[in-house]
Amino acid sequence: MSGGSAAVAFLVAIVTNYVTAQPPEWAENTVLVWSAFGALAVVSLGLLFWERRLAAGPQDDGVRPVPLGRIAAGGHSMNPPTVSARVRGREAELERIGTLVRGPGGGMVVVCGAGGLGKTTLAAEASARARAEGRVVVWIRWRDDPAQLGQDLVRAAHILGLPEDRLEEARTGRVSLVDAVWEHLATVQGWMIVVDNADTPTRIGPGSGPLAAYRGWLRPHGGGVLLVTSRDTSPQTWGPDADLLHLQPLADDAGGAVLLDAAPHAGTEAEAEALAVRLGGLPLGLNAAGTYLSVSTSRHRTFSAYQHALEAEFADLLGAEHPGAATDPDTARRVVRHTWDLSLDQLHSDGYTLARPVLQLLALLEPAPVPRTLMTPELVTDATGLPATAASVDAALAGLHQYGLLHTPGAAVPGDGVPPVNQLQLHPLVRDVTAHTLARPEPTNAWLAAIDEHLARAVEATTSMPGRTGWPTARLLAPHLSAHLDRNTSHNFVGARNTLVDLAEILTAAGASYEEVSLRRRVLDAENDHFGPDDMDTQASRNNFANALHELGEHRQAADLHRENLASHERVLGPDHPDTLSSRNNLAVALGASGSTGKPPISTAKLFWTPSASSAPTTATPSSSAVTSPPH
Repeated sequence: MSGGSAAVAFLVAIVTNYVTAQPPEWAENTVLVWSAFGALAVVSLGLLFWERRLAAGPQDDGVRPVPLGRIAAGGHSMNPPTVSARVRGREAELERIGTLVRGPGGGMVVVCGAGGLGKTTLAAEASARARAEGRVVVWIRWRDDPAQLGQDLVRAAHILGLPEDRLEEARTGRVSLVDAVWEHLATVQGWMIVVDNADTPTRIGPGSGPLAAYRGWLRPHGGGVLLVTSRDTSPQTWGPDADLLHLQPLADDAGGAVLLDAAPHAGTEAEAEALAVRLGGLPLGLNAAGTYLSVSTSRHRTFSAYQHALEAEFADLLGAEHPGAATDPDTARRVVRHTWDLSLDQLHSDGYTLARPVLQLLALLEPAPVPRTLMTPELVTDATGLPATAASVDAALAGLHQYGLLHTPGAAVPGDGVPPVNQLQLHPLVRDVTAHTLARPEPTNAWLAAIDEHLARAVEATTSMPGRTGWPTARLLAPHLSAHLDRNTSHNFVGARNTLVDLAEILTAAGASYEEVSLRRRVLDAENDHFGPDDMDTQASRNNFANALHELGEHRQAADLHRENLASHERVLGPDHPDTLSSRNNLAVALGASGSTGKPPISTAKLFWTPSASSAPTTATPSSSAVTSPPH
């Protein structure tokens, strides 16, 4: 019990005893009694106020560092990646970012350039320095999903003190969510938010307006620093208030230093610089070469031997003193490809015979983390025809990771009691180059067919997992299913469509609303093209998509879809059909929730329409997911 509470309890006990028991002789002195009561009351109030002050903690005008666990809460980490080696050749860029971070105002800086130039590494080093100076740093990875970016920026603003009541106003449509976030960020100083790999800035949103108008999710007007990394180097894209840092290949001495840091016994400074020139000063290629040379079993153990192998094997680059890696993407890909080919050859000679085909299979998937459970011996054999065992696939993945060709992000953990799910991910440039080497109809089509078959099996297996155990795998599978549907539209549309719908149902149960919305949007678009807007399956998918948006608080978008569905039902079924009435009810619910009717949101049960033999509407609570349509 606290001091204030104890004093109050003691005072109450005295009064109770005084009233209910035989009073002592001293109690007959009223002056003494009331003086004692007054003193105890003053002490009690003082202790209560002191207790509240201690609970409130020290107050200041700046932003105190946030515990890492709080940043990690919400499904995935928002901490910057760790930089494992010294960053070379980027001193000027780091100083420019540091000056902005330490300055009195905020701003937006865009680190841009071709893939493989070390944009993410530079941003991670800048983040580490900002955090060392006491800034709050939040790391966001652009996933080509405006809704996910919005969710992450809301989390960042919440970490920096955005009030819950302001979020509630945005959820109910009284204020714009993006404006609420940036109005708050403009009032807070001492932070840096990184949005990494924003390579498709025209999709950032919200809405279709240009990013340079600064009305979307990325704005230069906060009280801290917004740092964006992107391959887009156009000043017109980022607008007049963004500070662009256009990265170039590393200078010869800096590139040589990167190689010497990784493999200090592989040769002289001059030999390291010569190899750096041959690799075009591309940091990703330099790191791959340095990792190769640092492995004791590598066939080429010196800078000169490594460079000679490149020259001897790839005669088309002979005489190229400094390939234009920054300006010619094809040249950049070819230089880096040669570096990785040497590593893959070494892995093969070391007995990792599946390393190259496993890398190629991963490159045919989308540029997003892949659940480890998808890369099975059966998939490798079905795709490539090569014999594979669990041990040989494990060895191949370990070898790729050893040579820096494969990244394994932190395990996805949705909550307590759910086992972690290991992930596999290629660097975007590794994936691009490897997929480019496979750009032939055969055997790529056979490989993709095997991938599609195993994606469908993985979704089916996830649906049968008990409780929440399948949820993290479902979230990792989601980004790979849109391409799965695209590849199967001509010959297996209904089967592939049903795979997406099944996964969307799991995501609904998992509370992965943004991933669910993405899949339901893709299903609706595909059915519009395949069946037409008035088909019963299309109507059901439109209804499901609208309900998913409604659960996210996107009531106006949900209302637009319900309005479209109502018009379709009236055309096809007539105004008095039960399904038409269900659509009219759903529209009323969405309009009520958005405030468009001038009435409070409807909180009673609503009807979810699904095509069936009897065309009878199904009743569900507002928090329920819509029932999906049966196969067409």
